[in-house]
Amino acid sequence: MTREPRFVTASLRARRNALFALFFLNGIAISSWVTRTPDVRDLVGASTGQMGLVLFGLSVGSMIGILASGPLVARWGTRPVMVVGTVAMAAGVAVVGLGAALGEGAVVALGLGLVGCGMGGGEIALNVEGAEVERLLGRSALPAMHGFFSLGTVVGATVGMVLTAVAFPVLAHLLIVSAAMLAGLAVAIRPIPAGVGRRVAAEQVDAAPDGGRGPAVWKDTRLLLIGGIILALAMAEGTANDWLPLVMVDGHGFDAALGSAVYAVFAASMTVGRFVGGRFVDRFGRAAVLCASALVSAAGLALVVVVDQQWVAAGGAVLWGLGAALGFPVALSAAGDSGENPAARVSLAATLGYVSFLVGPPVLGFLGERYGLRSALVVVLVLVAAAAFLAPAARAPRRAEEKVAEPV
Repeated sequence: MTREPRFVTASLRARRNALFALFFLNGIAISSWVTRTPDVRDLVGASTGQMGLVLFGLSVGSMIGILASGPLVARWGTRPVMVVGTVAMAAGVAVVGLGAALGEGAVVALGLGLVGCGMGGGEIALNVEGAEVERLLGRSALPAMHGFFSLGTVVGATVGMVLTAVAFPVLAHLLIVSAAMLAGLAVAIRPIPAGVGRRVAAEQVDAAPDGGRGPAVWKDTRLLLIGGIILALAMAEGTANDWLPLVMVDGHGFDAALGSAVYAVFAASMTVGRFVGGRFVDRFGRAAVLCASALVSAAGLALVVVVDQQWVAAGGAVLWGLGAALGFPVALSAAGDSGENPAARVSLAATLGYVSFLVGPPVLGFLGERYGLRSALVVVLVLVAAAAFLAPAARAPRRAEEKVAEPV
């Protein structure tokens, strides 16, 4: 609907497309592991509670990567952090496959720690880079970037579903994914310029009257409310990534291949929501879209939790995915526009969102062990419903709206 501004050069377009590819690779990594979760669980002989502890490796790695990413981007820029993050994810996927082949849950947890560290650190850098590209383009771009992540999950989940159905070895599958990620990284990273986050950080320190120590963005109430939206809707997305195949297998009686198929449907719903969602944001605004997203996702979760019918559960996964699709990218855009120091604001908001990756897997695992996975999802349902009441915090400032409306 909106044409690209006249000043969009070939190099900027290539930079945007490179980010599309890097987000896509991350989606491949996550979904390839997720679709083999039932097989990994069986190979290591883990109970639901023990699987929660194995997934805790992903959470710990994510938080290490997230907490380290901000300072690393400020020191070195986004480009090297993206490279290290993607390499760590590729290595982690391979280690997960090795741990499954050995029947060692601890090795799987280590591999997930590498995946989480690479994902947490690399995605902070990707989102900071993406926010700057979005500003240079003069129009929404982060939803489409996250759409390519979701497209990667669709491709990875589809392949994983087929390989699960034919009993293809987990180790061989994940080694192939790891090699493909490294090859893709070598091509995609070339158009990304050096020093982006480092340059922005240096300018902000020089411009600040107190040497860059304040005002601290974490004291901004509006930004923290936006972070709460991200936390809730990232929890909805992350819960599906961690548990959806097992929820369908253990909670609704699907076999492993069909459980992976439902996750593929969820990922496809996320993809559709992200590629078409930018039009709704332009028409109705961030706050309205985030409120509607939270309500739709909550409705889908409620169907999965309450209704004991397989086709209804699969339909609930569609609503779950459509509702969760825009939460992270749209709220990140709102965080970047919420005040000065946009790179720091994007980093903080993303960090608050990734807290869900720390607390989600073990909490749901322990609750699932005691009450069943479907009942454990009530926690996620409550958080997502609450996000609808926080949505007004994402309303664009008047100056930002006027800037967007100006002709190029």
